[in-house]
Amino acid sequence: MSYQHKYVDGTNIHFPVGKVVCIGRNYAEHAKELDNPVPTEPLLFIKPGSCVVALEGGFAIPTERGSVHYEAEIAVLIGKPLSTKPSREEVLDAISGFAPALDLTLRDKQAELKAKGLPWEVAKSFDGAAVIAPFVVSSTFPDVTDIGIRLTINGEVRQDGNSAIMLNPIVPMIQYMAGCFSLQAGDVILTGTPVGVGPLNVGDELVLELSGVNRFESVVR
Repeated sequence: MSYQHKYVDGTNIHFPVGKVVCIGRNYAEHAKELDNPVPTEPLLFIKPGSCVVALEGGFAIPTERGSVHYEAEIAVLIGKPLSTKPSREEVLDAISGFAPALDLTLRDKQAELKAKGLPWEVAKSFDGAAVIAPFVVSSTFPDVTDIGIRLTINGEVRQDGNSAIMLNPIVPMIQYMAGCFSLQAGDVILTGTPVGVGPLNVGDELVLELSGVNRFESVVR
């Protein structure tokens, strides 16, 4: 069954599934844990919509391709086109919802590509590489600089972050992205991962949350 954006009440969102625009190293402590320099400007990459799968019901990982790492992130659903230099008000008006998500990475492959100075797509854009929970409406968060994200695996909290400590806050981040390439209704923004990333294993039981707002259980198959 193909993925479709939906709200937490089960209502389908009519936007097509677009591209997934990601920002790397947007939490300083995460950059340090992988021995990466903290970027001086936003580090962007794109996953195709074909790699998006639903969190609910469990999801598969390609175990035959080396270590698969989880990266819990706040996902932002874009509901209106944005391009050039949108104002803060235009960005906020274009946000349709927020959800917890996982940006999955073939870490061994990524390290190999980085060492050669090559792009990351093979490590970041495989089928199932973006795992997204249902969205809450944007009005759930009147302050987008205070959104918590938490991932628990097998009963242990692995990641616990907040948009307040992002190097590039959500609105300026989206303004920057829209200045690089147009954003369309149905596109998803993955806003970076806090410290605590690590490998997933088949059978892992996950709880992914927007802290204090919603909680989703899933399993790695």
